[in-house]
Amino acid sequence: MDMETLKRRGLVMLGCGKMGSAMLEGWLKGALDPGDVFVIDPNPSEWLQGTGVTINGGLPEQPGLLIVAVKPQMMDDALPQVGQFGGGGTLVLSVAAGVTIARYEKTFGGGTPVIRAIPNTPAAVGRGVTAIVANDEGAPSLDLAEHLLNAVGQTVRLESEDQMDAVTGVSGSGPAYVFHMIECLAKAAEAEGLSPDLAMALAKATVGGAGQLAEDSPKAPSTLREDVTSPNGTTQAGLDVLMAELPDLMKRTVAAAAARSRELGA
Repeated sequence: MDMETLKRRGLVMLGCGKMGSAMLEGWLKGALDPGDVFVIDPNPSEWLQGTGVTINGGLPEQPGLLIVAVKPQMMDDALPQVGQFGGGGTLVLSVAAGVTIARYEKTFGGGTPVIRAIPNTPAAVGRGVTAIVANDEGAPSLDLAEHLLNAVGQTVRLESEDQMDAVTGVSGSGPAYVFHMIECLAKAAEAEGLSPDLAMALAKATVGGAGQLAEDSPKAPSTLREDVTSPNGTTQAGLDVLMAELPDLMKRTVAAAAARSRELGA
């Protein structure tokens, strides 16, 4: 499927919370017109109501694309609302964590083209990273999915669906790990005598700036770390503590999140 076909047949969004709204906002800046979009949401936000898209009614008989953007625990109640789009004519693009391609094939029938995507919360500011993978029927539409998801950041393609649990543990849940690091860094600064406001400002700017540098620089993060670490200096003293514990802690953190993702998808 291409954008022309999608615009002609329409896009239906099942759910439009924070992630759905971030994606929709990006699409309405150029890729799609409000008339192309139909949203099913029991509690549409004020922002959504002001976009001009069709909400809770007037659905096309066979849309080109169905975006499933509801929370996994709501899936049993939500999917029956769009069961009529089965039969293979509609491409299903899921951004629901832990919900497998097989689950959608069971709901919509064999032969349904399905693409599963895992975006993360920085998509809300256009800095997300989304991993995508498709079944055989959905594979020809990966270019379209990538084009749409690039509106909220970067997109990477996976080799197989079983990599999704690791992606969830790293990039899906990863922003929360970084937010907690900011909290901890700020608290450590307070312990050294800085005011809470100053400590938090320094922690946010340091993590944000370092992340931007790591993403933009051609150097590996290990090289960037070495560049700011003088032998026997202050950074080295801090790293001696951090590097003794962080590698194993981060490994266990990601493993726990990935394991939970597998449980949710079982």
